[in-house]
Amino acid sequence: MNYRETDPEFAQRFEHFAFEEVPNEEGQQLDEITRHMAIIATLLGCQGVDEFTLELPRALDAGVTPVMAKEIIYQAVDYLGIGRVKPFVDAANDILTQRGVKLPLEGQATTTMENRLEKGIKAQVEIFGDGMNEAWKNGHINRWLAANCFGDYYTRSGLNLAQREMITFCFLAAQGGCEPQLIAHAGGNMNLGNDKEFLIKVVSQCLPYIGYPRSLNAITCINKAAESRK
Repeated sequence: MNYRETDPEFAQRFEHFAFEEVPNEEGQQLDEITRHMAIIATLLGCQGVDEFTLELPRALDAGVTPVMAKEIIYQAVDYLGIGRVKPFVDAANDILTQRGVKLPLEGQATTTMENRLEKGIKAQVEIFGDGMNEAWKNGHINRWLAANCFGDYYTRSGLNLAQREMITFCFLAAQGGCEPQLIAHAGGNMNLGNDKEFLIKVVSQCLPYIGYPRSLNAITCINKAAESRK
């Protein structure tokens, strides 16, 4: 159903806000690839699969590659769970196939089952500091976090660490209820050069997709992370 026909006043105001006012707000602009990456991650986080089917073609047209899109989806599993991510895998596969993209895409794994823990710890240290060298020893969940989340996904090519931390921030901000982790990952972003001003731009560009409450909560977490660094 075309909501420009069924809900024309709503369509006019929403599309003006989301596609004109927000992207062009002075001082809050992002390059197109970064903006679309953040929106894709945000839609995963808020479970907006219907809007995702509209956004992914826009992102691909703007320069997000199929590999980049798939890497965002794959990494989401560790922050959202496969139960919430599977519909996005299916939707992305349908869209990519319709656009003539041959699946599967070229593999991006850089670790083996033997070194995934070691490489995952290294990625954690690069993002969060030397204190992560021993964190994996604090129970099996922390070991899984190092080997699976960071060793299986953060080490993959297709996205760099700064991009991966940015999309993680979006996953957490969009799903809500993860403020301790959101503060930690805001700090991780800052450690990789995604500074406070950049993260506020990310939240601003994603606001139409998650609304004001979660966006304001995310900005509070950014401010707390920045304050802790002083």
